[in-house]
Amino acid sequence: MVVWRWASALGWGGLLVVVLAVSGCSGTGSAASDGSAGDDPLTRVRQAADQLVEAGSSRARTAMRMASGGTQLTIHGEGAFDYTRGLGELSVSLPPDPGGARSPGPVTEVFAPGELFMKNRGAGVPADKWVRVEVAGVPDGNLVTGGATDPITAVELLRGARRADDLGEASFDGEPVRHYRGVADIAVAAEVAPAAPTREQLAAAVAGFTSTEVPFDAYLDEAGAPRRVQHRFSLAQGVRAVEVTSTVTLFGFGVAVEVTLPEPADVYWGAVA
Repeated sequence: MVVWRWASALGWGGLLVVVLAVSGCSGTGSAASDGSAGDDPLTRVRQAADQLVEAGSSRARTAMRMASGGTQLTIHGEGAFDYTRGLGELSVSLPPDPGGARSPGPVTEVFAPGELFMKNRGAGVPADKWVRVEVAGVPDGNLVTGGATDPITAVELLRGARRADDLGEASFDGEPVRHYRGVADIAVAAEVAPAAPTREQLAAAVAGFTSTEVPFDAYLDEAGAPRRVQHRFSLAQGVRAVEVTSTVTLFGFGVAVEVTLPEPADVYWGAVA
């Protein structure tokens, strides 16, 4: 287990951001969903994950902003994902150390069904080795502790939408999208997830937050594919609440994506400081 100890230095109290082996949209109008069948907002939001698989692949940007006690920090990531195989890779950039020490270089994260591999992460880990994590074993299902919510899981969470409001048309990179706002339930998403690794991951996340209900904003294109998804999680850290806003932006659909999983010999199996 690797822990970002500078979070405490920023006055986050008990918060330790754990890294295990870690635009322009506008909309107007409003229409509430009643959950009936058809092309209503709730149905479109719940079907976004299916449309993502239909899209095949894309490039991705992630941003995770954490706020507690008036202090904020943001972690950025960029990479690409293959949604048919459930594989992806991100280069995650960490914020500067508030103590003045130079921050390490970007962390490379490789996502696979049920697994996360990280390179350049963890004291005592050789520079040429990867750290492997079973995401279902992480207390929050690795929705936030990895420093990036991977696009597949972010959109799968929308399957658990309980409510969705249509806020009208918006624009994303000059293309028309529709803006939806609502609340998703992690427990419901875990129940309806079609793939076993995702079900196990989301089931593990049920107890990791102050509430299983997660507010979201989703921007879907004309085909129903997600272009941007933002979730707002709330974590309990002692007497304090830590608010985490995770934003996933998708673009460049259909791009060729080559993700190579580390060989067993390249994985570090020792303890991580």
